[in-house]
Amino acid sequence: MGMSQRYRLLAPVGLLAVGAIALAGCAEGDSGGTSGSGGETTVRISGGITGSEADLLNQSFDQFTKDTGIKVVYTGDKSFEGNIVTKVTGGDAPDIAIVPQPGLLKTLIGTGDVKKASDTVSSNVDQYWGEDWKSYGSEDGTFYAAPMLANLKGYVWYSPAKFKEWGVEVPKTLDQLMTLTATIQQKTGAAPWCAGFASGDASGWPGTDWIEDMVLRQSGPDVYDQWVANEVKFTDAPIKEAFEATGKILLNPSYVNAGFGDVKSINSVAFADVAAKVADGSCPMTHQASFLSSNFLTVKNASGGDVKVAPDGDVYAFLLPGVTEGKLAVEGGGEFVTTFSDDANVQKVAEFMSTPDFANARVKLGGVISANKGADPSLASSEFLQEAMKVVQDPNTTLRFDASDLMPATVGSGSFWKGMVSWIDGTPTDQVLSDIQTGYNN
Repeated sequence: MGMSQRYRLLAPVGLLAVGAIALAGCAEGDSGGTSGSGGETTVRISGGITGSEADLLNQSFDQFTKDTGIKVVYTGDKSFEGNIVTKVTGGDAPDIAIVPQPGLLKTLIGTGDVKKASDTVSSNVDQYWGEDWKSYGSEDGTFYAAPMLANLKGYVWYSPAKFKEWGVEVPKTLDQLMTLTATIQQKTGAAPWCAGFASGDASGWPGTDWIEDMVLRQSGPDVYDQWVANEVKFTDAPIKEAFEATGKILLNPSYVNAGFGDVKSINSVAFADVAAKVADGSCPMTHQASFLSSNFLTVKNASGGDVKVAPDGDVYAFLLPGVTEGKLAVEGGGEFVTTFSDDANVQKVAEFMSTPDFANARVKLGGVISANKGADPSLASSEFLQEAMKVVQDPNTTLRFDASDLMPATVGSGSFWKGMVSWIDGTPTDQVLSDIQTGYNN
């Protein structure tokens, strides 16, 4: 799943997030902001970002609140994707929702309750984001939702020290990646990869990222676009080839699941838990987006110390290479700021969230990046994130949005997620592909 940001389940719910829930005090559906005892206005935001990331998101509004007097309370929901449509149709919509998939956004727009973006938000997105990002927040020519943050997908996280010890180098092609995998297995006698697909109601999405990366690298952006548009079917050759390439790693008991168990353990491992195994050296490699860097802030290295994310540190990452050296298209994701009220204070919050000021405030707090071209990459909390942010901001980058996030929700966050879980559990590839494709009929 393209998420979109998918860092929403990275850590247990933090104290500030719990406090935010307590402050809410009334239904999310009290749109237009609510007035507290001191006369201040509170704008309530809901989304799937939880734990320490929710804490930092709340902190991103501190200066905005001082400047405007508008208090912003964000509350995370681990089952956000499964709950938000029901809440909206039931008259319990938040003032603002942070929606991690364009497909889900389109479903919400279909309820008739999503408000069009203001002229200010539209102008900001034109200036700081660009046409492609604006199209993801639009439906039938009408612009509704600005992008918030971004993540760059397709990274392989590894231990630079272990690579040096084993005498191996970062691969430059997919063939070299498979050679590297076999070499590590031979040198260590253990699995070179770990993976986790468990994510509550969203379980399976880390597997969709694998497939999307392989489609983009093996078949190119044109086929990727046709796949998103359902012109190339899941049952067609390019998608089956992507599954087969991914299966050479994820279905191989000699190659997974380092630190956790066998192939089937992938479905029971929480996706963020792989960070601890990479950090302590028990897992040589894992595939995950740029946002995993934030989870290394909460785990320890093999010596019990803080994890250094750097080329010479405990952990670093390289982009999953392409078929040909030097030719690479990358996959990204992000969330969209969706409003359910025309109230002036709600709109002021949405407008702020489309500016470089908001992007800089959140990026500076650590663990994330933004594709907002007005934001400062030097504020990112690590060398890795600074480089990732430059990639997503670069107009010359061939970047495609997470495919599952662009597909209809019945497929992208439905049959595709479920299909990945079934595939790991042993269902034959052809059956899985056929089952995923039937999601278009629901």
